[in-house]
Amino acid sequence: MEIRTLRYFLAVAREENMTRAAEILHVTQPTLSKALKSLEDELGKKLFIRHSFSIRLTEEGVLLRNRAEDLISMADKIEREFISLDDISGGELYLGLAESYQIRYLARVIRDFKTRYPNLHYHITSGDTEQIADKLDKGLLDFLVLAELPDSRRYEYLAFPEKDVWGLVIPEGDPLSEKDVIRLEDLKGLPLFCSEQAWNGDIKKWAGSSFSKMKLEGSFRLSYNGSIFAREGLGYLLTFRDLIDTSKESGLVFRPLEPALETALYIAWNRYQAFTPIAERFLQQLRESFVSAE
Repeated sequence: MEIRTLRYFLAVAREENMTRAAEILHVTQPTLSKALKSLEDELGKKLFIRHSFSIRLTEEGVLLRNRAEDLISMADKIEREFISLDDISGGELYLGLAESYQIRYLARVIRDFKTRYPNLHYHITSGDTEQIADKLDKGLLDFLVLAELPDSRRYEYLAFPEKDVWGLVIPEGDPLSEKDVIRLEDLKGLPLFCSEQAWNGDIKKWAGSSFSKMKLEGSFRLSYNGSIFAREGLGYLLTFRDLIDTSKESGLVFRPLEPALETALYIAWNRYQAFTPIAERFLQQLRESFVSAE
C-alpha cells in the first residue's frame, strides 16, 4: 500500500467526486480510478459506493479513511522533520493544547524561541485530553498540554507555574451572581454545563458524596460554547477562571467555588520519544522558562 495511493483515496473521500478529485491531484481520471480499484483489490474490500454523480464511502471505506488520515499526517510530519534537520534557524513543532489561561506561558516561550529560530513553524491542535493524547501516542505531536497529572510510566512532563481556579459562569442578573463564592449547596439540582472529562474527574472529587445530587445538563469540549448556552439562560457553566469573557459587556459573571478547587496544568512528551533538533532545543527553553517563572 503506497502513500500516494492513500492520498488519492483521501482526496476522493473528501470530494465525493472522481472528476474533482482528479483535478485537485493533477492526474487523469482513468489513472485515479485504476489506483483506487487496485487499492480495493489489495484490501479485498469495497471502499466506495458509486452513484451517478457522486461517490460515498462504505463502512470499510470510513475505517480506511480514519487510518489513512493518521498515516498521511505521520508521513508529512516525517518528511518535514527530515527537511528541517539541517536548518539551524528553525524547524517544525507539533503541540496539542488543552484549554487554559496558562497557555500564555507557553505562548511566551514560543515567542522568545522564535526570536532565536526565526524559521520555526508550529502547529497547534486543541481539544480535551482524550482527543490530543491519542495524537501524541501515535507520534503526530511533539508535546501535549493537559489538565491532569500525566502517567509517568508513559510520559515525562513539566508543571506550569500556576494552577487553574474552578468557578461558575453565571448570567448577569441571576440570583447566584450576587454571591461572592459558589458552594456545593448552591449547585444542587441546577442545570450545569461542564466538560465530561472534568465532570467525572475534578468536579466529582470536589463534590464527594453529594455528586449524585448535581445535574449535568450538557457537556462541552470547549468552554466558549458552554458560555453561549449559559448566556441564553439554559444553565450554568463550570470552568476555569479567565477562559470566558466575563467583563461588564459580556452579560456573564464568574464566581469561584468554595472550598476552592484548583487544577494543575502540565506539558508532557513521550518518555522514549526521539526529538528533532528543534524540539530538543524547545524543550530546553521550556525547562529554563518554567523554572524561572516559579
